[in-house]
Amino acid sequence: MPNDPVLRVEDLTVRFTRRNTNVAAVNGVDFALQAGETLTILGESGSGKSVSLKALMGLLPAYAGVTGKVWLNGQEILGLPATALAKLRGGAVSMIFQEPMAALDPVYTIGEQIAETIVQHEGCDNRTAMKRALGLLEQVKIPSAERRLKNFPHEMSGGMRQRAMIALALACKPSVLLADEPTTALDVTVQIQILLLLRQLQEELGMAIVFVTHDVGAAAEISDRIAVMYAGRFVETGTTRQVMRHPMHPYTQGLLSSTVHGGMRGRALETISGSPPNLAELPPGCAFAPRCRYAADACRQGDIPTVTTETGATARCVRAKEMADA
Repeated sequence: MPNDPVLRVEDLTVRFTRRNTNVAAVNGVDFALQAGETLTILGESGSGKSVSLKALMGLLPAYAGVTGKVWLNGQEILGLPATALAKLRGGAVSMIFQEPMAALDPVYTIGEQIAETIVQHEGCDNRTAMKRALGLLEQVKIPSAERRLKNFPHEMSGGMRQRAMIALALACKPSVLLADEPTTALDVTVQIQILLLLRQLQEELGMAIVFVTHDVGAAAEISDRIAVMYAGRFVETGTTRQVMRHPMHPYTQGLLSSTVHGGMRGRALETISGSPPNLAELPPGCAFAPRCRYAADACRQGDIPTVTTETGATARCVRAKEMADA
């Protein structure tokens, strides 16, 4: 059916168990994504954002216990054999990593790496694949693309390496693109260029994007929907407008208040007190309660229910209904 989600995730849970320690990295994540839509997962470092993406790609170490259900284009992919997952990676689903210098192979040229992906997934000859690689570098607006095709990663600037990684991720026209903090290491001007480029390429190719960031500004720029993550859970979800204009969870309010913007001259910057919880020793009830100015006894007891508004926004907070009606 045309409205079926291209990616659907139900109750995704990740546990790392080593030396008698059980780390609850992801704690029951659910979402669905349509073709051409961008979902941003927003939260502090250590909230479980990148682990969630790697779990979808089957890139976690053997000691990670992953449960739940994940459907990609209607096919359940969680638990597939390694060979089947390898065929999906770079084909139906691709990933842009946070640091391209660590993700790109330093001993092969950019052109060789892109061409290898195309040959692997589409079975064409190397000459055809190199022509495609050149077209991809031009598509992501790398200047002097033919010359850059022969460059090694260390011969390119950070912004150009990130564009090359985007070209590599798009080589086989994936239906889902997972972007793990792709602008974090770049200066502000290049960040905006990369975000605009991703939006443009998404419109041209019709792919769905899951974008991970801790940057509220980047989330506002690229998202259709936002899922705010804390201690491995989505504590609030909604359209970008809903989350940015009318946040219902105190953590989301804290993130927005602690972000610098042009209208703040002369005002003190608010901060979220305390630190994220130890994922090996999560407190009962709401994991954000120890840092929350509104915390009450009910916040520290049992599982906190998720409230869904008439507009479809959700929040996992005892004050969510009060905030929604405000």
